[in-house]
Amino acid sequence: MSEDARIHTPDAAISEEALKRAEEMIEQEEGVQNKFSGAMGAFVIVVAVAMSLFHLYASYAIVRTEVMRATHVAFALFLCFLIFPVARRFRHRVMPWDWVLGLLGVAVCAWLVSQGDDFFDRSITPNDWDIFFGVALIVLVLEAMRRATGWIMPLITVGFLLYALYGPYLPPPWTHKGYEIPRLVGHLYMTLEGIFGVPVGVSSSLIILFTIFGAFLQFSGAGKFYIDFSFAAMGGKPTGAGRTVVLASFLLGGPSGSGVATTVTLGSVAYPMLQKVGYSKDAAGGLLSAGGLGAIISPPVLGAAAFLIADFLKISYLDVILMATIPTCLYYLALFTMVEIDVRKFGMKDVTFARVESAWNLAKRYWFHFLSLISIIVFMLWGYSPVLSVFWATVVSALTSFLRRDTALISWDVFTGKEPIGRGLWNSGLIKALSGGSLSVLNVAATCAGAGIIVGVVTLTGLGLKFSSIVLQYAGGSLLLTAIYTSLIVWIVGLAVPVTASYIICAVIAAPALISLGVPDFAAHMFIFYYAVLSEVSPPTALSPFAAAAITGGDPYKTTLQCWKYTTPAFLVPFMFVLDPSGTGLLLTGSFKTLGHANWGSIAIVTITAAIGIVALAGGLQGWLLRKTTVYERWMLILAGFLLVYPTSSADVIGTILVIAVVALQWFHKPAIQTS
Repeated sequence: MSEDARIHTPDAAISEEALKRAEEMIEQEEGVQNKFSGAMGAFVIVVAVAMSLFHLYASYAIVRTEVMRATHVAFALFLCFLIFPVARRFRHRVMPWDWVLGLLGVAVCAWLVSQGDDFFDRSITPNDWDIFFGVALIVLVLEAMRRATGWIMPLITVGFLLYALYGPYLPPPWTHKGYEIPRLVGHLYMTLEGIFGVPVGVSSSLIILFTIFGAFLQFSGAGKFYIDFSFAAMGGKPTGAGRTVVLASFLLGGPSGSGVATTVTLGSVAYPMLQKVGYSKDAAGGLLSAGGLGAIISPPVLGAAAFLIADFLKISYLDVILMATIPTCLYYLALFTMVEIDVRKFGMKDVTFARVESAWNLAKRYWFHFLSLISIIVFMLWGYSPVLSVFWATVVSALTSFLRRDTALISWDVFTGKEPIGRGLWNSGLIKALSGGSLSVLNVAATCAGAGIIVGVVTLTGLGLKFSSIVLQYAGGSLLLTAIYTSLIVWIVGLAVPVTASYIICAVIAAPALISLGVPDFAAHMFIFYYAVLSEVSPPTALSPFAAAAITGGDPYKTTLQCWKYTTPAFLVPFMFVLDPSGTGLLLTGSFKTLGHANWGSIAIVTITAAIGIVALAGGLQGWLLRKTTVYERWMLILAGFLLVYPTSSADVIGTILVIAVVALQWFHKPAIQTS
């Protein structure tokens, strides 16, 4: 974006040390990466571009499922062993063993493709070569995960493998007959229910296309425009600083689907503004990470786990977007409410930031970036599949970038003959976007391959049904207790692994418990998805708050607690999905096709009561509504919030009465106070 289109804030510089710490937080989520130049750098770019081109081709052409998934894993493993070093001391260079492991990953997948249909027919009785390549693939996936995400996910995966091997030696009710290596390898390597199962299928067909789409938006300047537009539209007033973060996190996070990346990108620009109006380091970091967290639950992209929901439930991705719409609005309502309360509670001051252009002028010049943002949904509404929708949205993003010289993915000088075509293309945003899209998916692809091992073990051993029966036994058949236990299980798993892995593990072991009690499958999976998102703000993997603290210089754990304060009201909403049939109205009945038959009156009521409940909880947690609350008013608001998010008529009536009572007490008894 051109210089005159940028928003300028005083003291906007963030120290290099803070940015370096933030980058380290991103590395914790995305792995320590090598940075190459010269011939090696060019080779990696060529391979990454080839990977993107293959998947763009496969999105439009017909490619056999096993070929598609095997090629995806081959590319991912090869690039993982080049990009992620075996240890930090070997960073920025490729060692001989990296080449061996990378080429072995390609050979393993090539063996699968070369064997044809016979390969899958002999999965019960694999031959020696099948066993060799199968064991090699499992080891390669574990090592790729370790390099890309750290030790925890591989250790959990090994635990599942040991469970499959040593079932007879386990105490009841975990006992099973046990499986020898040939049978286990046959299931995990030679069927589409293991490593090449649903997680890798989603990674190869949807997730990589969305990372390519996000890269096209990034290199066409869309991300910078969303931040600039938010600053211009919201800046200038005390609430403007917080509102800017909330709006920018939605616009920037929606296409990216990454909590940490959104937090760091926004924080490096917005923190000085938050500091100016009076936010402490910890509070500013909490708000920034809460905004970044919204990226994972915001349409049109959401997080990678959202694509898995569509595949697990065999529904359209448009249905997943539809189900996320009202909960996303409620999430941002919680943030906006917290921001409004912050201004009054802390007596924040007006700070006007100089800006060159108004939001209207920015929108007139760069309107096509909004077109890129909504085009995915438009294509889906036209009847295109999610894969074709993101393909054409990427094309739209690429073509509209040429509407302005400063956003063009290929320099105009190439077309006018001022720059050689070869050099112009090589240095273009187009090549950077194609390579960046593939490189961005590597950690997710490795995680999905590892999650395939876990899913394969669960389906082979029947662990999911065993686990669900244990949960139901402890809950005594109570839906409320089952929901609470399930949320705790998802939260505990999320302490150790990223969102995508947390969702996959809990979807196969915990969702059946909720479904067996009559909860619709789409509501159960959305419940698990939202609590899996908590892994972004839960120590020791609270990467978004830790990244925000690196930017602000605040305390990481205090920043995490501040983030919890901002997000807690919205995270009670998932209980509405499962505790009463009317609560599924928040998910718009779970299907785009059923909208015409939906009970809109019931949906409106449950949405309004949820919104009032969120505002009440925000006021109770902050200790402030129209003014500072008394102890009794505060607990009345908290109780009202819990009652209003419990979707029954009696709870709604009592909760509404409590809120009205608190508002009346605050309105009539004392004048508003401006500072605490």
